[in-house]
Formats: sequence, structure tokens, C-alpha cells
Amino acid sequence: MRRFLFSDPDFEPRFAALVNERRDTPEDVEAIVRDVLAAVRSEGLAAVLRYGAQFDGVEITEPDLRVTADEIEAGAAACPREVREAIDFAAARIRSYHERQRPADARFTDEAGVEMGWRWTPIEAVGIYVPGGRAAYPSTVLMNAVPAAVAGVSRIAMVTPPGRLQPAVLAAAKAAGVTEIWRVGGAQAVAALAYGAGPIAPVDKIVGPGNAFVTAAKRRVYGVVGIDALAGPSEIVVVADAQNRPDWIAADLLSQAEHDPAAQSILITDDTAFAAQVEAQVEAQIATLSTGAVAEASWRDHGAVIIAPLDQTPALVDRLAPEHVEFAVADPDALASQVRHAGAMFLGRHAPEAIGDYVAGSNHVLPTSRAARFSSGLSIYDFIKRTSFVKCDEVAFQALGPATVALAEAEGLPAHARSAALRLGQGGAPKG
Repeated sequence: MRRFLFSDPDFEPRFAALVNERRDTPEDVEAIVRDVLAAVRSEGLAAVLRYGAQFDGVEITEPDLRVTADEIEAGAAACPREVREAIDFAAARIRSYHERQRPADARFTDEAGVEMGWRWTPIEAVGIYVPGGRAAYPSTVLMNAVPAAVAGVSRIAMVTPPGRLQPAVLAAAKAAGVTEIWRVGGAQAVAALAYGAGPIAPVDKIVGPGNAFVTAAKRRVYGVVGIDALAGPSEIVVVADAQNRPDWIAADLLSQAEHDPAAQSILITDDTAFAAQVEAQVEAQIATLSTGAVAEASWRDHGAVIIAPLDQTPALVDRLAPEHVEFAVADPDALASQVRHAGAMFLGRHAPEAIGDYVAGSNHVLPTSRAARFSSGLSIYDFIKRTSFVKCDEVAFQALGPATVALAEAEGLPAHARSAALRLGQGGAPKG
């Protein structure tokens, strides 16, 4: 963990280094991913099954590849009642939030008499990657599948690494209405969704987080399919004054540090004594966490405490452009309203980032690695597309045609010009 004092003469270069810090996964995975994608594209299911055995250590045959409806029901039923209720509660809130994002179609006639507009239609088929491994992630299922369902996506295909499917994941799939689940993970799962493999039909877009192999695979298949984003390590900035409980703020910082040794947790406060109390609480709480080793590495290598006037925090946050930012201050709206670059903001002392991860209803799939400067979190807009339309009668075309001819000729495109000129009654060959 590093400390920064806003009044220090070396603050600016040190802060700039923090902003530009690279936290990429160090694995060199590109060559492996390239080979996996090429093999799946040419061999199909045989390559998917082979790589599953090689990378996941699980032998899967084609008949066992798809999770059956009975398995989904049985898994959901095996989920503890209080967890099922929490999943249903979260799903309802996520559904309600994303339903409010639904845009309207439009149709209008402009001053030239041209009828124009746009309409929104859902993507036809979407693949959702749900990580396996160390933990179960029912929230990942909900945050990706529920908005897709709200958008009206016809087919939602979920992939997750082979092995025992956690009951909570199956309960979340049931709550989200996902009925197509495949036991395949890693780059080979991304390839199967992009190109198709045996019974796994290709999709139009792939969403959901994964490890370095999954991220590299998504980058390579972009263009064949759409993707949501290239997720990096988790990030949180907590802006807090001394009126907070130090243990609350420490827990908030650790809520992201426990995700990944490369995660980044940053405290910004105007009180040096309070900062020291939070630091002490972080160290004490790390010792109590089952994820303590990961959180300790994250806090040690990428954590930061910045002592700065609160009125300077919006500018600091904007430069960091974090995935999450909390404003645990007396007037959070006053500071938050000045921030342009953040994936999600949590306002007030009782709005920890953790509620956004699970039950607030807003989406927890957010831009990382300063991508909040130019992108947004996952939403219904990731699962729909806009088609424009133009309708002209003869009178309306007379208003648009001459300028069309002029611009086409200026660009040296005679067929474009002729297309308009003929309708204007200009039967001769256009210039150029």
C-alpha cells in the first residue's frame, strides 16, 4: 500500500504513475488462445472436448455436454432456501432496473417531407460466459442474463467450465430463464460460441467475465461476434471523511481487493488520523478473511491511500476513471455531480459497493482499466440494436436529390450520382 499526500511536491508524478499503473495478468496466453480458436474453428466439437480435458482436467462426451432441464431443476432445488430467496430478490430488482432502460422507437416527418426514424430490435442469440473454479457466481448469471431477457433476446446460451455446477448458479439460471447451459469453459468455450461446435450453435454476441484466456479469446473473436468488453482487474475508489466508521470503509476497500491480487483499492480522505485507522482495520480484517491471501497481495501491491482536500476528489476520481467509486461523505451528490468518469457511483455512508454487486438492481458488469472514460456498464443497450429507416415520396425526394448528386460527384462516385439524377429526370451521364 502506498500513501499520497496532496500537498507533497512529488504528488503529481506519483499520482500519474498510479493512474497509469499496469495490472495486466502476467500470463503470456495469446499464442495458446490463437491455437485454440483455430482448432475449434476447423475441428469443431472434437477440439472443444480435447481442450476441455487438457485445460480443465475433465473428460466430457457430447451427450453430457449440455446440462439437462432436470439437472437445472435439481440443482436449483438443492440451493439453500435463503440463497434462493436472495437470488429471486436480486433478479426482480435487476429486471425492474433494466426494464426502465427500454428505449422507444421513433417515426417522424421532417420539414422536407421525408419520413424517417428508427426502431430497436433485440439481438437474436447471446452467449454468456460464467466463470467456475474457486467460487460460484450466481450474480454473474443474473447480471448478464436478466438484461438479455428483458431486451427480448431469443436465445441465451450459457457456458461454464465443466465440473460440479454449483446449486446457486443453477438457481440463478432458473430465475433468469436460462435453459441452455453447456459444460465448457476457457478459450474453447468462447470459440464454440463464436464459430459453433457440434450441438453448440453460434451466437451473435458474447458477454460475461473470465480469466486471461477468456479475455484474450473474446478480443480475437470480436468482429465474428460482438462482445461486451475486455474486463480487467477489479477497482474501487472510496472517498470518505472522518465521520465514517473505519471498519466500514476498510471492508469496502477489501470487497474489491479479495477478487484478484491485481485488483486495486484506493481510499481518498481529508483526514490523516482517519486514514491511519482505516489502514489498521484493513490489516486486521485481512487476517479474518478466507480470501485473505488474495486481498493482502492486492492491498500490498496495488492499494493506495490519498490524503487530499475533499473538493479535489472529483478531479482525482476523473483521472483514475475507476470501475466503482463510493462517496461516503455528508453531501455525496455535491461531489458525485462533478465526476465524469466512473463505471458506477455509490452515494452515502450506507451505500457500499457490495449492494451493487448483488441486489441494488444496477449492473455490476462495469468498465475497468480506465475504460469508464469512454464506455458504460452492461445494460439493455448491449442486447438491442437500432435500425434507421428513410421513406421518401416524389416530392420529398426532389428536396434531397440535387444535394445528393452534388456530393456524389464531389466524391467521384458516378453510380451514386446517377442513382439520384435519374429520379430527378436528369437522364444524362453524371459528371466524372
